[in-house]
Amino acid sequence: MTIFSDNAIQILEDRYLLKNKYGVIIETPDELLRRVAAFVASCENDKTTFYESAFYSLLSALKFLPNSPTLMNAGCKNGQLSACFVLPIEDSLDSIFTTLKNAALIHQSGGGTGFNFSKLRPKDDMLSSTKGTTSGPVAFMKVYNAATEYIKQGGKRRGANMGILNVDHPDIEAFITSKSSKNAIQNFNISVGISNTFMQAVSQDDHWHLINPRTRKISKTVSAKSLWNLIVHEAWSTGDPGLIFFDTINAFNPTPQQGKIQSTNPCGEVPLLDYESCNLGSINVSKMVILNNNIYDIDWEGLAQSVKLAIRFLDNIITVNHYVLPEIKRITMAHRKIGLGVMGWAELLMLLELPYTSEKAIQLGDQLMKFIKTESYKASNELAQERDCFPLWKNSVYYPKTKLRNATCNSIAPTGTISVIANTSYSIEPLFALAYNRTGILGNQTQTEINSVFLKKMKMLDLWSSTVEHEVLTTGSIQNCDTIPDSVKAIFQTSLDIHWSYHLRHQEAFQKYTDNAVSKTINLPEAATKEDVSNIFYQAWTYNLKGITVYRYGSRDHQVLQTCSLNNDKGC
Repeated sequence: MTIFSDNAIQILEDRYLLKNKYGVIIETPDELLRRVAAFVASCENDKTTFYESAFYSLLSALKFLPNSPTLMNAGCKNGQLSACFVLPIEDSLDSIFTTLKNAALIHQSGGGTGFNFSKLRPKDDMLSSTKGTTSGPVAFMKVYNAATEYIKQGGKRRGANMGILNVDHPDIEAFITSKSSKNAIQNFNISVGISNTFMQAVSQDDHWHLINPRTRKISKTVSAKSLWNLIVHEAWSTGDPGLIFFDTINAFNPTPQQGKIQSTNPCGEVPLLDYESCNLGSINVSKMVILNNNIYDIDWEGLAQSVKLAIRFLDNIITVNHYVLPEIKRITMAHRKIGLGVMGWAELLMLLELPYTSEKAIQLGDQLMKFIKTESYKASNELAQERDCFPLWKNSVYYPKTKLRNATCNSIAPTGTISVIANTSYSIEPLFALAYNRTGILGNQTQTEINSVFLKKMKMLDLWSSTVEHEVLTTGSIQNCDTIPDSVKAIFQTSLDIHWSYHLRHQEAFQKYTDNAVSKTINLPEAATKEDVSNIFYQAWTYNLKGITVYRYGSRDHQVLQTCSLNNDKGC
């Protein structure tokens, strides 16, 4: 029987456990896991019983969890199990509102959507049919945002969107500043679509042409560096926009014959073609350890077995899934993209007593993700031998040398709620704080989180005291505790204690062996400068990252993670 934390139970009861028509919960957390395992194994033919048991064991040990829609909807009528979708928007009212309708259906089913608005003609451009003028991309983003506000995903969570505008669009300045009011377009993450040419123009302080997508003529010429500075200022001020590096993304596009990738899912970890969807899941690497003589080491054999089973699980989802739109089913089945990632990285490092800010941690991240990618591709190859390659394999970069069941195998997702269910740390992020309040994910409720690995280690080292407890509950950190040795402080540095360069280097290490992308937020202290943001963005490009997001502490009014005193909720 799986033992869930109190916070996990609270989330499961609020969002995940099935309820009857009166809103009464009708399943236990264990029954949820059995429901998911049974449905995902239902396509296994004569091996159904074996894989139902194997999937349940993997899930119930909290070694792996799939994305939220799978946990919510597997086994339910018309259960939509995918988290990520990209929908096209063409330059017509018919396309704009057809896509909005399709997005509403996806949100209602539990998925999130990504859009690139760059094909829309700019604000005040001419409409040939009426001789009037257009509203422009930002205006239509606001329409999408308003619609999302009233459609909760599957009745359980509000829809999430990614809005992208390419850096050469005439309305790019209005887009960059579209969230300068901190209450604006709250249902969108926004990112600027960046090209290598633009980055070179910034570094050389050149002019930059903004191109009307309707006429393909130059609409305006601006300073590339001024545009860059505007992006930096807004990201420093509000956390938006992020950057998406499309040249890097398309350099690694596994199916270039099917067209260029122009958008990502809401958190940026899955670049997708129009109408593609992706099914995500994460290995809890804090569970991939063995203890010998009170020293932890990575259980590489256990990790390999978990990866193999997780890849099969995610591939099965594509087969048993309910597809909201026929276009989504067609291209998803054709490419069978999946994204296996990790969570619990910070806790694994703590168990191994490796500081996040150490060369050994960076090297281990490189080694770990290389191992996971190798095992993922091995598992996908075995599935291809058993079930055949993905249908458009012959049109992919893998043909003819590498037989795969899936066009992509790995993504590093933010694991926002599933990491809480698994009682581990988010994705590849360092701990936000050793103790903190999590607000806003369950309406107006607040969850208190004190990291269990930290607490266990401190007691083992005989360093836990009422003074240390007070410091942790007040500040979320031990960096100012005189009684704690520096070597221990280094192991338990938190996100805001860590220089941004280490955040980036961890992202680089994992991106190197991730065929999709890495969703990671560079959390910055309130005192971080615009120069810091500029350096982060530029370094991300030189590292060949596919996207980058920063968040300066306190730059939004409603912040999910807060390091305020746990003894004084009003301080939040």
